[in-house]
Amino acid sequence: MAFLSDALGRVAPSATVAISQKARVMAQEGKDIIALSAGEPDFDTPVHVRDAAKKAMDEGKTRYTNVDGIPELKEAVARKFKRDNGLDVTAADCFVSSGGKQIIFNALMATLNPGDEVVIPVPYWVSYPEIVRLCGADPVFAVADASTGFKLSPEALEAAITPKTKWLLLNTPSNPTGAAYTAAELRGLADVLLRHEHVHILTDDIYEVLVYDGGKFSTIAQVEPKLQPRTLTMNGVSKSHAMTGWRIGYCTGPRPLLAAMTKLQGQSISNPTSISQWAAVAALDGPQEFLGEWLKVFQERRDLVVKGLNANTGLDCLTPEGAFYVFPSCQRLLGKTSAGGTKLVTDEDFVMALLEETGVALVHGTAFGLPGHFRLSYAASNAELEEAVRRIQQFCAGIH
Repeated sequence: MAFLSDALGRVAPSATVAISQKARVMAQEGKDIIALSAGEPDFDTPVHVRDAAKKAMDEGKTRYTNVDGIPELKEAVARKFKRDNGLDVTAADCFVSSGGKQIIFNALMATLNPGDEVVIPVPYWVSYPEIVRLCGADPVFAVADASTGFKLSPEALEAAITPKTKWLLLNTPSNPTGAAYTAAELRGLADVLLRHEHVHILTDDIYEVLVYDGGKFSTIAQVEPKLQPRTLTMNGVSKSHAMTGWRIGYCTGPRPLLAAMTKLQGQSISNPTSISQWAAVAALDGPQEFLGEWLKVFQERRDLVVKGLNANTGLDCLTPEGAFYVFPSCQRLLGKTSAGGTKLVTDEDFVMALLEETGVALVHGTAFGLPGHFRLSYAASNAELEEAVRRIQQFCAGIH
């Protein structure tokens, strides 16, 4: 339509949202759907967090708050960064918003100009390049495919940086691949960044608590403190505490950047939801023992899915180190035809035929910048995952 902005025309719709919505519609029509397309823990929000929200409502804490978050939550965020990440920050170095995506949007909108470049490892979370484009800047893609375990190499980072580069977006553990950088791997990237002082780093650590096989999470400002003055370290309670709908993200970064983000937020959302903020205080300061229990469950699910998918000769699935996704290759099955008669030319053909013929909803790899793959979220019950794997195996067996 003529009255829509040029900026909106630069942005593609979210593929994950679109496929999840299609799966919901099919389920409403009475079809047997197993939706593994959304990145959402299937656990309930912990009781002590829900109780804190109820208490906040009962005490009338339902008014506008400070634009960048209540002092109590910013102090809890600072304690979290010190306790878990070794970052020596105070509440004045912290910022709260309505989800991690809002933090990323605020930071990029507050800093990007036309002609600026943002380095984004591929595959990427679907929103990264679209937010960059919405800001009028240019995403620059640095391939981090299966040959490197879906991790950005120092050489690929070096090759992607130009005088126009303003940001590097780094996500560990990764959506969509589950790849988690070790401290040594981050050290290699940090060495490159130390040579390019004009590049800022936005690290999306939203899956921090989900690192498997005894691995230890590291964030880049912790690995190289010299980078902290130009690093925005983002996190949230959505994935760690099963609070996706509560919409609370938080970060720490340079105070001039946080001031700019506060200015922008003051003219957009005004402030994060007051009740959710009090719940997030309880989440960050309260008991954390359940995280270990959830981690064990997710690792068991990961192993179930990886083993099941690799049992089929047409799929190749690496074992991810973190998050709750696998990102298998279906490349060997493309160019063939499904049992239902669909020609599988692309990975999107593959996932749409799978949905139509078996009721399993996944997201095609092209949506994340890497064709020939698909993303499966194993944030679902073991019974659902076992049945989904069975259906996927049956679908692949019927391809000819």
